[in-house]
Amino acid sequence: MTGAWNDYNDAESQNSYDLIPKGTIVPVRMTLKPGGYDDPSQGWTGGYATRNETTGSVYLNAEFVILEGTHARRKVWSLIGLLSLKGPEWGNMGRSFVRGILNSARGLSDKDNSPQAQTARRINGFADLDGIEFLAKIDVGKDANGDAKNEIRFAVTPDSKDWKGFQENGGLWRPAGGAPTASSSSAPATPASPSAANPGRPAWAQ
Repeated sequence: MTGAWNDYNDAESQNSYDLIPKGTIVPVRMTLKPGGYDDPSQGWTGGYATRNETTGSVYLNAEFVILEGTHARRKVWSLIGLLSLKGPEWGNMGRSFVRGILNSARGLSDKDNSPQAQTARRINGFADLDGIEFLAKIDVGKDANGDAKNEIRFAVTPDSKDWKGFQENGGLWRPAGGAPTASSSSAPATPASPSAANPGRPAWAQ
């Protein structure tokens, strides 16, 4: 029962969390914090992207909730790069991360180039990533003040020893598999950069 509004003696003490060790393998659910930035020419619709007004960089602001194990319900926050005015590296890293997320979430080997796998690595829009579950490797970076913080920048895929180790150590999470259909996306992207392999799909979704 909640105590008197002006008496905090019976309030629970704050929880103090140590950093999760670098390299820890955990299943997570990723949600995207909408930043309200759209650029239909890039296929960025639905308000999911965020633009830094100072640097001009564009990214997805992601929150990851750990689903099971010692660190269950802990949250980790990271940015997924879409565009940097400094060059393509940040955006390419973001694309690689999303590819890994899709491989992990859908149980695909990174080397699987079958038509089914290629379809499973395509999304209809950023809405398909909002709520996706995958196996992640915990990293340690620094926040704006230079203090250490946990991050997630790598998705573990079925062809990794970490995937096998997670299962052998009693991990319960398993990939959902499959790919969303066009009708399943709540916010389909506006196509702008068609490809021969998938006409009408923006370049970032290939």
